[in-house]
Amino acid sequence: MYFETFNQFKQQLRQLDSWFEKAEAYAKEKSFSPDLYLGFRLAPDQFGFARQVQIACDTAKLGASRLTGKEAPSHADTEKTLAELSERVKSTLAYLDTFTAQDFAGTAERVITQPRWEGKVMSGADFFLQHVVPNFFFHVSAAYSILRHNGVPVGKRDYLGPLNQHLP
Repeated sequence: MYFETFNQFKQQLRQLDSWFEKAEAYAKEKSFSPDLYLGFRLAPDQFGFARQVQIACDTAKLGASRLTGKEAPSHADTEKTLAELSERVKSTLAYLDTFTAQDFAGTAERVITQPRWEGKVMSGADFFLQHVVPNFFFHVSAAYSILRHNGVPVGKRDYLGPLNQHLP
């Protein structure tokens, strides 16, 4: 379950990266800088697009890291362009590509903590199901919604990406 879910995270991150091209094309068509997207948000108290992408990447890489004990790459959260955000996504994908199913063996019982949890802990299974999965999809969906709200022509197929379909 863990390895398969992280493979789905990789699919979503590849889709997220593909949205940048559509955002750039739309900005060019409407004669504005595509880097303006980084600050766009849906509500005044919501993180902007750049932060949504950063958190989606961090959730995937740090989730895998905390579950497996493999050290994650560090990112400084200093992206100022769509191209830099794309590099962030690609770096996260490269890190996730290093995992095998075996890396996730026994992770359900692992004890997980984070500094912001003030000494509290979760089992690996609870951390994965209650934190990693919903947090990842929340931020990917928010990034998608920000682009869509601002006119970028992305739709459900852009969100889902290719499906493993075949004829019976």
